[in-house]
Amino acid sequence: MSKLGSIGHGLYTGQISFDFVGRWRRWFTLSAVVIVIGLIGLGVRGLHLGLEFKGGTEFTFPDKGYSTSQVADVVSGAGVSDPVVQHLSRPGVGGATFQVQTKALDKSASDAVIKAITTKLGVPADEVSTTTVGASWGKQITNKAVESLIVFLVAVVLYLTLFFEWKMAISAIIALLHDLIITVGIYALVGFDVTPATVIGLLTILGYSLYDTVVVFDKVRENTRGIAGGSRMTYSQAANLAVNQTLVRSINTSVIALLPVASLLFVGAGLLGAGSLKDLALALFVGLATGTYSSIFVATPILTLLKEREPQFRALAKRVATRYGGQVPATVPVAVAAGGGTVTAAIDPAAGSPSAHGQTPAPGDASRRDAPADDGDDGDGTPSAQPIASGAVIRRQQANARRRGRPSSKKRRR
Repeated sequence: MSKLGSIGHGLYTGQISFDFVGRWRRWFTLSAVVIVIGLIGLGVRGLHLGLEFKGGTEFTFPDKGYSTSQVADVVSGAGVSDPVVQHLSRPGVGGATFQVQTKALDKSASDAVIKAITTKLGVPADEVSTTTVGASWGKQITNKAVESLIVFLVAVVLYLTLFFEWKMAISAIIALLHDLIITVGIYALVGFDVTPATVIGLLTILGYSLYDTVVVFDKVRENTRGIAGGSRMTYSQAANLAVNQTLVRSINTSVIALLPVASLLFVGAGLLGAGSLKDLALALFVGLATGTYSSIFVATPILTLLKEREPQFRALAKRVATRYGGQVPATVPVAVAAGGGTVTAAIDPAAGSPSAHGQTPAPGDASRRDAPADDGDDGDGTPSAQPIASGAVIRRQQANARRRGRPSSKKRRR
């Protein structure tokens, strides 16, 4: 097994475990800092809305060696107030260009600007492209974008409430808003145009973030099914285990998704200059990264904070604390049963040695030291499961059985 595969196996079985849920204050603080920085950038710089959203006229022409201030003076001299001039570097793709945005102009005013550009900047008339978008059309695009976002969020709440539970829906929505605010804040700081391609990118990354969160929540639901009646691990421990078990999948999926998007961003911004490719790639890149982060460090901790308030899980936490001398371990080693993938808890705060296979040793076996002391009752009126043997103990049993020429205990149990 490769080293990465060993790490993934260790995370799934609990041999390697990170306390994502228990350190929620650290993750929330980090998110708050990034959100505040983004909001400051949004308040100071604001969003640079593209022509499609605010309406107006846009002139694009090649750079003939003039500065942005000189271009602005030429356009202003043609009777246009407050033109916005951008210099777009496009190495290897036809050279640099200027992009000038103004308020919506009629044909005569537009012709006057083109004449000024051709006569004073030396640009041939056939190299000046003009695009005009009415203010009403831009407003319609903005309204449609907001409507799409609202419909998406409502659909998310309904889906998670029906197929999971409302507390998972609330946690997922908070994570989605977290991703949206950070992405918009970074857009404001970078100064890229907000175009319809940006909206498409935002909706795409919200879908990705939701997908990643649902995968984790599905594992949380599996790990916590029927847990309230026992005393082996708390809801937070089971949820933290679910995050660890899906961690490698989340990282692999994110890396595979980010690599081509990073290539698009580099090509769009570094080689092609402004355009829908760049606007789409930035939203996707930031959103994919924050979506992965929020599914691990935001959504699940919020869910556990909500669930641990329920009386049944408060009582469970007290039983677990009593079982382990008043101190609940932060992480939970587990064994995965061979037959159905059900998680069987085997908490060992001292040694932290989980089972590799989930076999149950015979009564009196030395492997009892690999599991905490058990009084036979988990607090639910039914005998608890036998302690779970560690992988080392099972291998030792098999070796002894082979030397004695009889089947191992593992085979006999089958």
